[in-house]
Amino acid sequence: MDNVLIAFLLTLFAGLSTGIGSALAFFTKKTNTSFLATSLGFSAGVMIYVSFVEIVPKAQDSLVAALGTKGGEWATVGSFFLGIALIAIIDKFVPEAENPHEARDKKDIRDMQDDTIDDKSQLLRMGLFSALAIAIHNFPEGLATFASALSDPTLGISIAIAVAIHNIPEGISVSVPIYHATGDKKKAFIYSFLSGVAEPLGAILGYFVFRAFFSDLTFGVLFGSVAGIMVFISIDELLPTSRKYGKGHQVIYGFVAGMAVMALSLLLF
Repeated sequence: MDNVLIAFLLTLFAGLSTGIGSALAFFTKKTNTSFLATSLGFSAGVMIYVSFVEIVPKAQDSLVAALGTKGGEWATVGSFFLGIALIAIIDKFVPEAENPHEARDKKDIRDMQDDTIDDKSQLLRMGLFSALAIAIHNFPEGLATFASALSDPTLGISIAIAVAIHNIPEGISVSVPIYHATGDKKKAFIYSFLSGVAEPLGAILGYFVFRAFFSDLTFGVLFGSVAGIMVFISIDELLPTSRKYGKGHQVIYGFVAGMAVMALSLLLF
């Protein structure tokens, strides 16, 4: 029961970090794109390293125990690509303009913060659809964070931090356009906050749906899918967005630092 509570709290922290992005948008005149680029690269490094070094092996151990060596190996690969397919399908049905996996130019962010876009209805639509799109994406991310923390709280902490980092700019992408369309900081913050609530909701639903079926097979498939989801998010969202905002080698420095921190945490704990 303690692990369930810890897993839920970590998922809640990761999801509600959209609110941190919202607050940053209000209290800073300009978005520090260099810091954003490095942070997103760091998050991608954490996610990719932990997916291949820790989560996929855990999935394979569980699936081999349930299905035997050959069947377990095939099921691990299948689960990994199932996770990729799941998040790719979600992406497919989200309009490109509102998709949080589509990197925006630096100019787009600065224009919104400088209030240079005059079409308020367009801004409001952008913010509301971004909130909806982020909520949809956060649902499987919440399940991924929760499942990882449920199996290994230390691993869950690392993943929750990585997810939280990548949720911060998503919070900015919701709150900034809504604020400049309505002039209401409270409303902008609420929508940004609610988009992150989908993450703990995904955790709760996943727990109650899968609780009755928890076994080596269930955990193995779930972990393989989690690894696929995280790798897809890193390659499709975090690295391209980081590259868009960064200069020089900021992205690769952040990426390598993320892998190094994740490696050290796995060795030390």
